[in-house]
Amino acid sequence: MQRIKKNIIATFFSLLLISSLSAVPACAAVGGPNLKVTIVETNPYPAKIGEYLTLTVQVENIGGDKADNVDIEIVPQYPFSLDSQANAVKNIGVLYPGRTATKEFHLFVDKNAQKGVRSIDVRTKTDKDSPWSEKSFDIRIGTETFNSKGTVELKEVISEPQVFMPGDRGTITVTLTNTATTPTVTIGGNDFDTNARIQAAVLRPLSDGIVVLDAPYEDMGILGPGDSIKLTFNVKVTEEATEGTHNLELAIEGNSFDYNSKKNIPLKVDSSNIMVIPSKELTMINGKATIEFDVANTHPNEFNSVSIKPEAEGIRFYPAEYFIGPMNPDELFTIEFTAVADDSWNPRNEEGANMSLTANYNNGINRHVNTVGNLNFTSVSGSTESSPKAVLAGGLIIIAVPAAFLFYRRRKK
Repeated sequence: MQRIKKNIIATFFSLLLISSLSAVPACAAVGGPNLKVTIVETNPYPAKIGEYLTLTVQVENIGGDKADNVDIEIVPQYPFSLDSQANAVKNIGVLYPGRTATKEFHLFVDKNAQKGVRSIDVRTKTDKDSPWSEKSFDIRIGTETFNSKGTVELKEVISEPQVFMPGDRGTITVTLTNTATTPTVTIGGNDFDTNARIQAAVLRPLSDGIVVLDAPYEDMGILGPGDSIKLTFNVKVTEEATEGTHNLELAIEGNSFDYNSKKNIPLKVDSSNIMVIPSKELTMINGKATIEFDVANTHPNEFNSVSIKPEAEGIRFYPAEYFIGPMNPDELFTIEFTAVADDSWNPRNEEGANMSLTANYNNGINRHVNTVGNLNFTSVSGSTESSPKAVLAGGLIIIAVPAAFLFYRRRKK
């Protein structure tokens, strides 16, 4: 009897556990829409007291499913205010996984606001029936003034990858250096230190197709004479970006307004890729062939993990995929495959077999694939090369004909 009671209790708790699991809302399931919010631009930066401020808010769907009807809402707090409450919510609509969208909000900074950092809340939801998700952002107001006289200059810019392809993500790393060479400097009879302060740094795209994924850097601290600091910004090139050089603006807030500066940062976009060209006739002889291809990197920078994979119905290839590895710009690499027909191969097919080659490669962290198709495999029976016996026989015939002719002339004489 005791054992039966224990079994009943165990069954009850098992059913309770199953019912609690089934009660988990669908929105918590892995693979649903998930929104990431970033303020990608504050203009002007820092915000000016008594003037309007434009916030560019970016929303990215990092989930596994589409968001049906995305809304963004700004919840301003003093000293920020909206010109109309009707402008607090902006609709994006459908946002598919991996896609981003941006909206601009215009706020007024109260004329009595104090210099410093204030917060503002941004709310988003994936559709009209889903709950709001809220995130707080810091906005700098006014400019702090310091008596230091160090000057910040842009020393180096490194893009990774060096040249982007449409759809690529990567980084732009800038090196800022305090160009002062002595600890102090005397100006007008007064001594000043030569430290340089970086109060803020923001990277802004100046053309369509380029998205900066990071918020501005703030309070970078003090750079002594000759010291440097590296700032890395994550950027994305959209699929619709045009080829060529795109410009971004690096705005730096220094010791005071006089030490603020703006630098031009170039970003190159080029869609050229891996080319694969047959270097031998694609002919199957008695169900077997050795085929050769020239592989060329036509892109302006190095590709990594380059591999070529052939495919054709009824044919097996050895190796199944040829791994080349890194390829420099304009580098040409010749590769070779052994093709062997299987039982489904029809050697009497006059049209031959359609063959394709797929090139896989990395541009920075981005994996790319392009395919060369409509390569025709033909088939012949027997060897197309002349055998040694045939060559010898042909040579003997060539020699024998003039010898017989000379013998005939001599007998006639």
